Amino acid sequence: MARAITPQKKVMWTALAWAFGLLMFFPILWTFLTSFKTEAAAISDPPVWLFFDWTLENYAAVQERSNYPKALMNSIIIAVGSTLLGILIAVPAAWAMAFVPGRKTKDILLWMLSTKMLPAVGVLYPLVLLAKWLGVMDSRILLIVVLMLINLPIIVWMLYTYFREIPGEILEAARMDGAGLRSEIIYVLTPMALPGIASTVLLNIILAWNEAFWTILLTTVNAAPLTAFIASFSAPEGLFYAKLSAASMMAIAPILIMGWFSQKQLVRGLTFGAVK
Repeated sequence: MARAITPQKKVMWTALAWAFGLLMFFPILWTFLTSFKTEAAAISDPPVWLFFDWTLENYAAVQERSNYPKALMNSIIIAVGSTLLGILIAVPAAWAMAFVPGRKTKDILLWMLSTKMLPAVGVLYPLVLLAKWLGVMDSRILLIVVLMLINLPIIVWMLYTYFREIPGEILEAARMDGAGLRSEIIYVLTPMALPGIASTVLLNIILAWNEAFWTILLTTVNAAPLTAFIASFSAPEGLFYAKLSAASMMAIAPILIMGWFSQKQLVRGLTFGAVK
């Protein structure tokens, strides 16, 4: 039987949840407020909160100095492109490891995961030389391939975990009905593992969207995404906190808008399901 929860406990847990949520949201709130301050107000001590001269000059300066639409498009193409390429490679690999395992399957999985322990700077020099030799430096295709390779172990591991939950008898029944390997993966395995694939895609897009080390070092102008766009507002003279905050808010705005629309669709779907 379920335990009875007293009103006092409900109030306490609700207050703790709100406090934790506000604590997690505070950096975004502070960045938002700083983006409307002058540079002097942004570095004032003690810090000012709401009572300052609000200004839009930081957003205007960011627009004049950088090409925000191009950086946004680069981020979208790189994040989505690396994710789709990784899924195309990881689905057959995870299928083979989950349903046709060999003696070295676990060793291969551990080896793939161990590559994430290698410091990124350890492969920077050979990767830059290879990119210059191929003539793909400062290009979207370079970042798509690099980010795909970086996140591929995580994609394979996640898909492998989801595929292991699918009964192998279902795939055997599909083979008995005449399904080939391609049809088995596309029409049987993929629909059953769609929630897991969606979770993997979402996580990989977030990882690729937030990647800063490779995007800053492998790009200059043409393929620079939003991470490089934000980093451009740090200079040898120091950090321009107000302009940096404005650039950061412009960078996370698409994610916030997408999250808001996704939440609306989720609430609408739950409401429709409850009414139905």
